[in-house]
Amino acid sequence: MVYKGKILIVEDEKTALKNLEHVMKKEGYEVTGTLSGPNALKILETQEFDVVLTDLRMEKVDGVEVLEKCKTLYPDTEVIMITAYATIPSAVETMKKGAYDYIAKPFKLDVVRKVVREAIEKVRLKKENTQLREQIERFKGKVKIITQNPVMQGLLETSRQIAPTDCNILITGESGTGKELFARYIHFMSHRAEGPFFAINCGAFTEELLSNELFGHEKGAFTGATTLKKGLIETASGGTLFLDEITEMPPTMQVKLLRVIQEKEVLRVGGTEPIKVNVRIIAATNRDLQHAIKAGQFRQDLYFRLNVVTLHLPPLSERKEDIPLLSQYFLKKYATLMQKNVTEISPDVMETLMNYDFPGNVRELENIIERGVALSNGNTIQTAHLPEDLKELSIKTFRRKEGRIPTLEEQETAYIRWVLKEVGGNKTLAAQALGIDRVSLWRKLKKYGLEEN
Repeated sequence: MVYKGKILIVEDEKTALKNLEHVMKKEGYEVTGTLSGPNALKILETQEFDVVLTDLRMEKVDGVEVLEKCKTLYPDTEVIMITAYATIPSAVETMKKGAYDYIAKPFKLDVVRKVVREAIEKVRLKKENTQLREQIERFKGKVKIITQNPVMQGLLETSRQIAPTDCNILITGESGTGKELFARYIHFMSHRAEGPFFAINCGAFTEELLSNELFGHEKGAFTGATTLKKGLIETASGGTLFLDEITEMPPTMQVKLLRVIQEKEVLRVGGTEPIKVNVRIIAATNRDLQHAIKAGQFRQDLYFRLNVVTLHLPPLSERKEDIPLLSQYFLKKYATLMQKNVTEISPDVMETLMNYDFPGNVRELENIIERGVALSNGNTIQTAHLPEDLKELSIKTFRRKEGRIPTLEEQETAYIRWVLKEVGGNKTLAAQALGIDRVSLWRKLKKYGLEEN
């Protein structure tokens, strides 16, 4: 029998208790019954119930005390009162104290069934929502780096070693490889974990706005500065500041940042007194810093200050073994967030993903899976749910096969097999799609051993 709910019945009339137990068990509930309030309190100390059905007027311990005890121990449990004194005052009192509903004696069994069923459903929904919120919070708040790639595992080990040292760190790699995620990982592995973590993209602001965001300003420093504003460097004191796309920072700002790192103090715009700060800097870029230095776009002395330890994150195309792991993680994440029962990725989709080079790296893979979950009407992400450019991937991607370049025959065989699959094995349609006649297609099928297709 499918579990429907757990009920405690507290009723000091023996016949009424037996009737209620019988009816509730027939409804499929797991039922515990007791004839006394004191015993009900003892039971509640060791067991949690979905619903408590209790008489209001009982000797020694009445229904109100049962209600209060239950709500103290188990706030989500619903309590239903049964009373022969169904007056407005008693109803108001119990409802104010958290009772779900009350039933007047002599009660009708259909009414009891209905009220209990509705209370059970409310509890079920609350539990599901609680579980969902917990799952969502885990996805949102937890820094999780998923990999089985040896290079990435080595970078994680290095991150764990340097996290407690408080040294500045430079993270390099293509866009979408997870540079900010690594910065957060280092922060939460360090003694600064209880402090703030702030991230800012240096290329997303004008010089004036970036200066205001990082250094803050004094009241009256410029027109419109009606109040004092602390900058991110000051606000992040005791924690970590992640400066993404550091190479996009204007040269004058680089000088100011160098002073913050050297002197461990910040001067607000319009200020005269420097303010001591205790902040760890983690910087990141997707550009070649050495080239930027030679081009005069980035200060060499700032580079040396930031580059105490460098972590270079490989692109997803160099860690193909992580694609299935990441895909399943993102599938579960977005199925949870969207409250959809999408649990699988079709083999064709996974093959396509494994054959794709992901210029957008992990961020692109996440977007693809998010799209798939959003578009799926069943429990599986299918090829139809992929972006249009990915649907054609298998016929326009050329890559090595077992360490060597595939032959023209191998490419043509794979292409013909794919076209036949797309048209459901219809050779006339396949010939039209290939731009050849049926006789030519037949010859190729015979040549490549594809006659059965």
